[in-house]
Amino acid sequence: MKRLLSLTALAAFLLPIGAQAQDAQSIERGKQASMVCAACHMPDGRGSVVPNVEARPRITGLDPVYFVKQLQDYKSGARDNASMKPMATMLSDKQMQDVANYFASLPVVHDVAQPASEDMMKLGERLVKLGEWDRFIPACVSCHGAEARGAGANFPNLNGQPAEYTEQQLIAWQKGTRKNDLLGLMKPIAERLNENEIKALAAWFAAQPAQK
Repeated sequence: MKRLLSLTALAAFLLPIGAQAQDAQSIERGKQASMVCAACHMPDGRGSVVPNVEARPRITGLDPVYFVKQLQDYKSGARDNASMKPMATMLSDKQMQDVANYFASLPVVHDVAQPASEDMMKLGERLVKLGEWDRFIPACVSCHGAEARGAGANFPNLNGQPAEYTEQQLIAWQKGTRKNDLLGLMKPIAERLNENEIKALAAWFAAQPAQK
């Protein structure tokens, strides 16, 4: 009996170590596979903006399951982006998971946002935290979690994203050119936002600390 208990205790001790080793190996593989990501998203994953061309998002601080789904959607065409399609197509499902684990392991950093007016920031904060329920616009935090720092695999951390990226995505949801969200929730919400509100949301999120 004592021997059985000792073996059980040893197994309980070794399993986490094995899991940690697998995670470390996945992160290291992801680091190697992610080298092609650095040119657009920067080595630390903070994202970048090429004016009048493209805004590349911050890709740290995201749930790995959400991260993998976006890569799979780029690969399948469910989410359309001329830059990302060939990059995602290069990756196997295992490599996608490794890259997601690698970026999830990094500190969450972002560039300093361009200052916005006080009125614009107040409007953005109100929409994020309270919404406009009389216009059927729910608060962002109702899906994206406390302070919109992400909730599970379907609702990403929105903070610290380049304002240009958030604005582009809200317009894409609005126009229906992006439609890979859970239950099609974003299109009707984005359609009810006016141009000023979209800019206010983008400015507010860009100014927030990105770490969870």
